[in-house]
Amino acid sequence: MKMKAKTSAAIIVAAACALFALQQAQAGPEAVLSKGQTLYVPVYSHIYSGNKERPFDLTVTVSIRNTDPKFPVTVMYADFYNSEGKLLKKFIEAPRELKPLESIRYVIGESDRSGGSGANFLIGWKSEQPVNLPVVESVMIGTQGQQGISFTSQARPIDLHDK
Repeated sequence: MKMKAKTSAAIIVAAACALFALQQAQAGPEAVLSKGQTLYVPVYSHIYSGNKERPFDLTVTVSIRNTDPKFPVTVMYADFYNSEGKLLKKFIEAPRELKPLESIRYVIGESDRSGGSGANFLIGWKSEQPVNLPVVESVMIGTQGQQGISFTSQARPIDLHDK
């Protein structure tokens, strides 16, 4: 009888743990607040197709969206680099404030192949108080003849010591 009670207790504990884990999974992630970040955004001026690695030129749009409904964020820099890590263009000459829920975008035209297939942006932002993290994404789109392609890439936070 003692063995049966221990088994029943173990089953009850296991069920309670499973229920708790399920509730945590359904709750979703908690909002992350921050006062600033440096973000690495992968972009592609072109990608390759076919056995001969034919370049497929793409238009790049980088979108920066302030997701905080109450507070502004300030974009400190939006710098475009090529595949070799060479700075090609600074899109912001002075810090740019984004009001709550405001968005800005930067475009690299389809004919601009200077970035290459490993191009990227570094985006720096800050805020006076902790805010919802901005959404920063790149959207690449291109057409050749009747072929069209589009895809997105998301920013990743990095620790940049010298910016």
